[in-house]
Amino acid sequence: MSVVPEPGPVTALRRPPVRQSTTVRSDARHTFEVFVTAIGAWWPASPFSAGKDRVRDVTVEQHAGGRVYETWADGTEVDWGELLAWEPPERFVMTWTMTPVPTEVELSFAALGPALTRVTVEHRGWDALTDEQLAQDCALPGGYASGGYSAGWTRILACFAAGVSGGAAGGRPAPPAGPPAGPGGAR
Repeated sequence: MSVVPEPGPVTALRRPPVRQSTTVRSDARHTFEVFVTAIGAWWPASPFSAGKDRVRDVTVEQHAGGRVYETWADGTEVDWGELLAWEPPERFVMTWTMTPVPTEVELSFAALGPALTRVTVEHRGWDALTDEQLAQDCALPGGYASGGYSAGWTRILACFAAGVSGGAAGGRPAPPAGPPAGPGGAR
């Protein structure tokens, strides 16, 4: 008879990851592609960006080491992070530099059926932040300590799900078609 050793003490994470998910009616490959190629259309730039209403686009450079960044109407670029892992269409991992110190975000795309995908975000690395930093407001009031990041990722994933279903849902108007309006609004 063998004796199974008792497990050692389990240490709870002092600052557990923020985890949110949504299910979309789309195959995993298409869901992944929409997330990374159309992020500028569906991402709610206001309030979830540095530039808010100035954001013209969001870009994901699709390779390990690639940048994720927003571009403002005046051409200013603001980095959101760097891709640490790039495994289409299953997942990608990136640093997240929109926090007081960099954290890490993983997005995974799990096929639940031929046209059904679960998209999960795990935002981790909160132990690198001080208690004061965790209490600071993020895009939403309360920061990590009061659930601001959890509520934020819920809103972002809801916008994404709506975007996959057929249109930009980021709360920004679509860019006008054709050349910009001239003086007096004429095209």
